[in-house]
Amino acid sequence: MKIALIGYGKMGKAIEAIAVEKGHSVVLKIDVDNAADLNEKNLAQADVAIEFTGPHSAVSNVMKCLASGIPVVCGSTGWLEEWDEVQAFAKANNGSLVYASNYSIGVNLFFEINKHLAKLINDYPNYDVSLKEIHHTQKKDAPSGTAISLAEQVLENLKRKKSWTIDADTTNESEVIIASERIDPAPGTHHVKYSSSIDDIEIIHTAHNRIGFAGGAVKAAEFAIGKKGVFGMKEVLGL
Repeated sequence: MKIALIGYGKMGKAIEAIAVEKGHSVVLKIDVDNAADLNEKNLAQADVAIEFTGPHSAVSNVMKCLASGIPVVCGSTGWLEEWDEVQAFAKANNGSLVYASNYSIGVNLFFEINKHLAKLINDYPNYDVSLKEIHHTQKKDAPSGTAISLAEQVLENLKRKKSWTIDADTTNESEVIIASERIDPAPGTHHVKYSSSIDDIEIIHTAHNRIGFAGGAVKAAEFAIGKKGVFGMKEVLGL
């Protein structure tokens, strides 16, 4: 497949390496220096777009791709307050959009474990839950999109919890605390911890490099071609 790569930082370069290794080609590379080149004429060269920029540009980039009839895989986080608008735009344009807060296959398996564990813990009120995420210092958003996804999965399945917060000093027992740390060169570590006076139960995912994220994004791009609708990694992986 021919890929338009929107965002050519460390993640973009990792995606390019995986894509080329799998026999695909990158026909368009967009970064801050040539943002104006993201237009319908240039996108027409591509079968699919992979977008990894940031919250300031993601929505505009995704909508340009959808308006041009190009399937788009978006990995930017920090913009989901506009999710309903983007989802509606994708459907109105009969487009194909894959969005995930994290494209790592391992993380998406971790998501399923997280949901199942929260369901099990629901019947044991003596356990309280907290989350922690660690990323490199260049990450623009905190908490991470992955941590927010984990927290929302907990909220869906642990009925005594109603919202998440970054306030470490909260006394509201219905809130799930998310702690964020920025340490180089950490690609990403996520902890979900259940604590009681008797013991602790903790699940952890640690990324060793960006290869897992990049490989998942390329897999999602392969999935998106020929599809119509809005999808996540659960559909991509058949979970």
